[in-house]
Amino acid sequence: MQNNRQINKSGELQHLLTIEGLPVSMLHHILDTAESFVGVTEREVKKVPLLRGKAIFNLFFEPSTRTRTTFEIAAKRLSADVINLNISASSQSKGETLLDTVNNLSAMHADMFIVRHAQSGAAHLIARHVAPEIHVINAGDGRHAHPTQALLDMYTIRHFKRDFHELRVAIIGDVMHSRVARSQIHALTTLGVPEVRVIAPKTLLPKGVEHLGVHAYHDMSKGLKDVDVLLMLRLQNERMQGALLPSAQEYFKYYGLTPEKLALARPDAIVMHPGPMNRGIEIDSSVADGPQSVILPQVTFGIAVRMAVMSILAGS
Repeated sequence: MQNNRQINKSGELQHLLTIEGLPVSMLHHILDTAESFVGVTEREVKKVPLLRGKAIFNLFFEPSTRTRTTFEIAAKRLSADVINLNISASSQSKGETLLDTVNNLSAMHADMFIVRHAQSGAAHLIARHVAPEIHVINAGDGRHAHPTQALLDMYTIRHFKRDFHELRVAIIGDVMHSRVARSQIHALTTLGVPEVRVIAPKTLLPKGVEHLGVHAYHDMSKGLKDVDVLLMLRLQNERMQGALLPSAQEYFKYYGLTPEKLALARPDAIVMHPGPMNRGIEIDSSVADGPQSVILPQVTFGIAVRMAVMSILAGS
């Protein structure tokens, strides 16, 4: 897939489709811009006029309450007009193609499309066909990418750990089916994290994952040793084909994050999860709600990061 489509001839961000291929300076620009928006959420009036008069369409071809809601809140805090479309229940069920839908909405003077789709590459396809003044943000496509989730994860890590260059980070769980994991790996390696680990049963690790610059582990006790950041992943049961796990209980026994397993990491390690969590399968409630968990701050920072991406795109 062409990643250079994201950057225009002036070197500005035109679309956000994937972390892969973005320069480190652009990642820092997004994170720094997000920092300026964090304070907006603490004001009495939680709005800035940067996107006033802009029409932003949430095109969600598969359900995701959390991501759609945070994009909607972020756009409204930038004073944009937000239109939410439940595509699966409308035009797509009538046989209209993806590009037909986008062309019709473009004719309604859309300025930005937030796209979530079960097919990898859907946001890239839209970006290739929209007019130059329209921007596209990938809110998750198939198993491919989820760039804003990775960016809010990077913001959270930077907030709590300050510097990426001395960290040991572990991504734990269903790496095989996770678009979040792929985006996290690209972001972490681009930002200079010296050691990124993936920990999962063999059936949930893609072949050749080491080529992405990570160290693969199948044993939690070895993989978690001296780790600074634990990025838990949701089991993507809806994307699994065949029996990849013996049972949820068996998975929790070996790969669920418990206080005992967390104790193998560094004492000041932070625990993250993109949500929604499967408590008692990927993570024990005592860890999810414990002092090392930063899962709720992730959600808060997600609004500021999505505000940053939209404001940067609108200014290009």
